[in-house]
Amino acid sequence: MKRLMTNASFQSFYKMMRIHSYVNITSAEGPGKRFCVWMQGCRQHCVGCYNSETWPLRGGSTITLKKLLAIYEKAPENEGVTLLGGEPFLQPKPLEQFCQLVHKKGKSVVVFTGYTLEQLLQMGNPAVDAFLHQIDLLIDGPYIQALQDFSRPWVGSSNQRYHFLTERYCQADIAAYVNKLEIRLQSDGKVRVNGIADEATIESIIKVMENKVRI
Repeated sequence: MKRLMTNASFQSFYKMMRIHSYVNITSAEGPGKRFCVWMQGCRQHCVGCYNSETWPLRGGSTITLKKLLAIYEKAPENEGVTLLGGEPFLQPKPLEQFCQLVHKKGKSVVVFTGYTLEQLLQMGNPAVDAFLHQIDLLIDGPYIQALQDFSRPWVGSSNQRYHFLTERYCQADIAAYVNKLEIRLQSDGKVRVNGIADEATIESIIKVMENKVRI
């Protein structure tokens, strides 16, 4: 017999999300200090993507909206949340709910997507539309290796664009920032790097750091 989902379990289902990892505080993934979450799952598969481990739709781990918010609240000095991936718009419903709660605390939301804003609007998906309404700054477009360009903050190729969906930020705010890398040694001895740089630079940093850890 096919089991029917109750209203309560249906709501609970949408409060779950699949993530790859997170950083409590970073200054390399958007304006100011931010809580950053890499979502799990992506269908874009951009050539040269440095986060290819976020591609599998069943990878990463699941987390409840409540738990993610509790982790976020451990760093109240953050200016807001940055969501990237993977592809955040594969999980629009739970992320829209999460961003609502972030905004209620007076914080901002920055989202990176491999889709263009035009593609998102053309989907005709109410959950996608609702998620868009919770975003202050959207950075759109796939990473295109042939158009690699690190001259602007937080983006890797010249086709990617900033969309100021609220009045929280503007182009002048963006101009105040430059790209940077952050390096963290994790408890398991692995080196975690986030931020913007070319692939060769990132790989060389990781190798040097891991060699120092072994020594």
